[in-house]
Order: sequence, then structure tokens, then C-alpha cells
Amino acid sequence: MVVPDGTRIAYDTFGRSDGEPLLLLQGLGADGRGWIRQRRAMGERYRCIAVDNRGVGRSDIPEGPYDLEVMAADAVAVLDDAGVESAHVMGASMGGILSQILGVRHQERVRSLSLACTGCHHHQWRRDLLAEWGDLAVERGMRAVVDEASHWLMGPRSRMRLWPVISLLGPMALQVKAEAFKAQIDAILALDDSLRFELEQVKVPTFVIVGSQDILTPIGDSELIHELIPDSEMVIVTGAAHGFMVEQAGSFNRGIRGFLDRITAVDPV
Repeated sequence: MVVPDGTRIAYDTFGRSDGEPLLLLQGLGADGRGWIRQRRAMGERYRCIAVDNRGVGRSDIPEGPYDLEVMAADAVAVLDDAGVESAHVMGASMGGILSQILGVRHQERVRSLSLACTGCHHHQWRRDLLAEWGDLAVERGMRAVVDEASHWLMGPRSRMRLWPVISLLGPMALQVKAEAFKAQIDAILALDDSLRFELEQVKVPTFVIVGSQDILTPIGDSELIHELIPDSEMVIVTGAAHGFMVEQAGSFNRGIRGFLDRITAVDPV
């Protein structure tokens, strides 16, 4: 489907055709295939709609600058194209920021929020790190970024244990154009921190989940979101790092499925 600025946004649907819709938004440089370890767990009960954000996957790669507000609007356009009036929204990392924007700017389209390994304001150290990744991508290519970022996303033991999965996801990252990766980073860095002061407007059930060993979006980031969104819930997954939808997929899936099943009055499996 094509959004108003002419960019083609791709998305994939899977799961129960008669299930409640669940919109899936991935993080920096990732596309819908990044949910590979959630497809069965979420798809057995929900109609899943996995978006390829602009710049990655099968979506177009427009010239920058990118804007997270526009990327959130892309997700709304996907719901329109899929014939979905409102959906549960699950977002990880940058996708969690997009989910927060949806919860504030497009409240009528959101049934619930599941916010994983994400934040709602900038830390200077993280701004510097992301800017370095963007420059690294342009100067030395995505292979250098993958090598550098892997240490921030997953612990060494998990990298060994989950090598078959990582060997599948790694080439996906290498397919990302360096310019698009940097444009997504620039969009993250350009987002006004004041958005967090609007999170009190979120009225839908909200579930915040983070790994105890996440060093990219530490527990404190999730705690702040939890404090700002009224009546939200928060779970910390012990021993998990930033990429815990892969690293600790069982715990990740149980946490979010338990939340979704409960608020939709569906008995958990």
C-alpha cells in the first residue's frame, strides 16, 4: 500500500483471521521478519499485522529525513489498508516509540499497548551511541554496524546458544541500506522529548516489558514509562538483554500473551 507522500509501505499478515488484530512494530533497522519467534505464539490467537517500517524490508527506501510521527502515521495507514478500525499494538525498541506515538496521537485506533525494550526520552550517552552507529553504517557499511551492535543487543552466552536464529536474522540486517538505517537513527534523535509528558493521555491497557540485562534501554527507561502511563503494568525478564524477543522468546511471549489474553477475556493456553 502507498501512503500520502508516495512511499510504499509493506506489511505481512498471519495468524487467526478471526482473531483480534495485533499490530507489530519492529525496531531500528528491523522489519517484520524480526518477529520470527513470536509468529506462532501470537498468531494462534490473534490476527497479526507486521509492518516493514519505511526504509527496511519490502517497504520503499525514500530519501531522508525520516520522521517518527510520519512512520507512526504509516502504521495507521496499514490498519486502514487492512480494514482494521483499531488494534492492539506491540512495539519493540524504536517500534515501542512508534507505539507510544500511536497511543497519544491516534488513540481511537489503539486497543492496548505492549511496549518492549523501549524508552520515552533521550539519554546523551544513547544519543552519542546511535549517532556513532549511523556514521559507522555510512562510512563502513552494515556489517560493521552488526558487529558493533550485537554486543548491545544480546549477551555472549545467548549469542552462542541462539546462533541458528541469529544466523537467520543477521543477514536481514545486512540487507538494510546504510542511508536508510542512518535516516531511522536521525528520526529517533530528532523526536522531541516532550512526548513523554503526553503519555498520561494514554487510556488503554498498557504492558511494559524489559530485560534485566538490557543495556541499550535499561530498566529505568521502562520504569519511567510505567510511571507516566496511568494503570500500566510492568514486567522485568530476568537475564534478558535488549534482543529478548529472540534471546528469551518464551518469557517474552508468555508475558505479552498473558496480558493480551487477559484484557481480551480469552483464557490463556
